[in-house]
Amino acid sequence: MLTDRSDQRPIPPHALHASLNRGRPARTTGVVAALTAAMATSSGCASPLFDQPDRDLRRAVREASARELAEAQRRPRAVTTKREDLSANLNLAPEVLEELNRMAGPHSYANDRLNLGQSLFGTEQSVTLITLEHVVKTSVDNNLNAAFARLSPAIGQAQVAAAEAAFDWLLFNNATWSLTDQPRTNSSINGSTVGVSVNNQNAFDNAIGVRKPLISGGQLTVQHQFVYTDDASPNLFLTPDPARATNIVMQLDQPLLRNFGSDFTLAQVRLARNQERDSIQELKGTLDRTVSDAEEQYWNLVRARDDLLILQRLLERGEEVVAKLRTRSDARPSNLANATSAVLSRRADVRRAQRVLRTASDTLKVTMNDRDFPIGGEALLLPVDTAIDQPVEFSLLDSLNTALANRPEIQRAIISVDNTSIRRAAADNQRLPQLNLRALTRFNGLAGSTADSYEELTSGRFIDYQVQMLFEMPIGNRAAEASYRQRMLEGMQAVIAYQNTLQNVFGEVKNQLRNISTDYALIEDTRVARLAAAEELRQLLNDEENTAGLTPEFLDLKLRQQQSLSAAEQQENQALADYNISLARFHLATGTALERNRILFDVPHIRPESRESDLFPDYTGGPTGK
Repeated sequence: MLTDRSDQRPIPPHALHASLNRGRPARTTGVVAALTAAMATSSGCASPLFDQPDRDLRRAVREASARELAEAQRRPRAVTTKREDLSANLNLAPEVLEELNRMAGPHSYANDRLNLGQSLFGTEQSVTLITLEHVVKTSVDNNLNAAFARLSPAIGQAQVAAAEAAFDWLLFNNATWSLTDQPRTNSSINGSTVGVSVNNQNAFDNAIGVRKPLISGGQLTVQHQFVYTDDASPNLFLTPDPARATNIVMQLDQPLLRNFGSDFTLAQVRLARNQERDSIQELKGTLDRTVSDAEEQYWNLVRARDDLLILQRLLERGEEVVAKLRTRSDARPSNLANATSAVLSRRADVRRAQRVLRTASDTLKVTMNDRDFPIGGEALLLPVDTAIDQPVEFSLLDSLNTALANRPEIQRAIISVDNTSIRRAAADNQRLPQLNLRALTRFNGLAGSTADSYEELTSGRFIDYQVQMLFEMPIGNRAAEASYRQRMLEGMQAVIAYQNTLQNVFGEVKNQLRNISTDYALIEDTRVARLAAAEELRQLLNDEENTAGLTPEFLDLKLRQQQSLSAAEQQENQALADYNISLARFHLATGTALERNRILFDVPHIRPESRESDLFPDYTGGPTGK
């Protein structure tokens, strides 16, 4: 049974399986159906996935997923990790097994004291006990990589706001004052000068209004203009003078072909929203990796501590041999030299194990980034939790479906496919000729006073209308056609990248499932190998008590058997650590590392588009949610 680290309550053996399927269908149709709906549902005429090229992309994505899941769908039954009980092959009595477990094994070191040596400060090494739960929580809260990734969604939100701001209302005001005093050429008729010789004018022109870009690609402008003119040119008589002219202009500029429609105008907004989604998935992937790395480093710390305890005991056993040799008159100098050489070699192994333990502690400190345990400090972290040695239940189909729904890499690959579709639709729009419409209505007023001018303006007596059409088409249109072909090829690349990502993810899931099964069986193999080595050493110690003299062969056999037992214990520790690391890596491969550790990933709210993208339909209700 798996054990809940937070309160030590038992969890059923199928907890691994159950955690993968919480909140989603347990078998074949759930994730594939959701992906199919996400790729196929169309919710608006301006969706980026609406024509044949994009239907081909959707079909390719669906077929890639279906092909990889086909065999697993035919065999959805869950299986439980199994291993054979090999201890019966040793034919040992229960009391002997109990004695052997006291001689060696994970539970035989409960009362042993670690020899840690001195710290870098030259003082006795200080230690701090730490639990796996605290390690994981602190890593999620403080890890620098996670802190860096947390800023990306906020940056994405700012980019979305900047893209949407392109359609905000714009207030403008243009004011011009001019004083003109210029000589002018005169006309002459039959020798008489006609007209004025000087242009003397004082004018003030002020235009104020609002302008708004439209998602149709056009632009709406509403403007009010006031013009004051005082003409003092000699021999020129104007009425009214000074004159006050007012007008209100309503103008619509609308492209009818190129640059028309929300497929083009909202492309940057959709890309920005996809970038925000991508940054959220990147953050989830970083947190998943942080949690998995923290677990793996914790179990490596457990193994490093236990290896040090094993090597310390091996050294003590060697020192006992040397001590006995020094008290025996029949010991040869070669016997003492051989034993001394073994002891010195074992002391060197202890020093190396101390270094490995300190390195594992510092590695974990970097991942945790806990202010109480800075990497510059010399407090040595020691683990509290013990490795899990219980079977688990899993289904290959459920595991693959879980990875399909939760792995950030797959979600990011789908976002990339959507991005290429958005860009392709925009490039397709640019292949059209340019045909622009301008429609304008102007209300005019003119009088000698401001009040009379506005009164005439509001009376609606003088109204101008204007309709203008502008057409332009590059001969050959090579640039637009080349850009469209580029976007088509990029879409094909995105689908291939999705297929490659899918295969890599599924390969990781299968590899970790195999590792779980293999490492679980290896625990029993190494445990029985340790028992056998311990039994051989026990028999050798019994023979030593009945041996009158020490032969070089017997002494060498005893030292070698001690070494064999130590190696067997280390292999058992390695198997236990590998099994727990495989469980952590499996949840990383399926994208459920956070769920496994009861960490809620609160996805930032993303405002929906006016029309949902086909890859991100609205499942909350309405036509696209059914």
